[in-house]
Amino acid sequence: MGQSFRDKTIVMGILERGGRIRIQVIPDRQKETLQQIVRQHVATGAALFTDEMGGYKGLSEEYAHEIIDHAQEYVNGRIHTNGLENFWSLLNRGLKGTYVAAEPFHLFRYLDEQVFRFNNRATRENKVTDSDRFDMAVRNIIGKRLTFAALTGKLGETSAF
Repeated sequence: MGQSFRDKTIVMGILERGGRIRIQVIPDRQKETLQQIVRQHVATGAALFTDEMGGYKGLSEEYAHEIIDHAQEYVNGRIHTNGLENFWSLLNRGLKGTYVAAEPFHLFRYLDEQVFRFNNRATRENKVTDSDRFDMAVRNIIGKRLTFAALTGKLGETSAF
């Protein structure tokens, strides 16, 4: 049997067309939660394309909000969420194929890695190689330390030795 959606961690994503993606783990799918995040990351008056989920209703007062109803179609001219759907597909392949059993405690780390890969992917305009991405990642870890206690979630515990 499939998992109930109640057993899953909720992740919200915002993708700027032709730009970068932002994602975060959120506590619920309530209208207040979703719309607060949209307002935080999307400029007022911007074009906003979403699926038909009810939590996005009411955003047309502040944005040029267009909705695509996936029960009817996936694309209607410029109205689609295909770029974000592409990211979710890549994320799911990584979580189920590469990592196999990602613990919820570490989910934000897996998400950060996939966002980094997506935002630094090779495009016609941006010829990024795996070596370039590795170099970027290494430059960003200089001066940062991840201890075993932080990695395992055992902060504050004392060792028996």
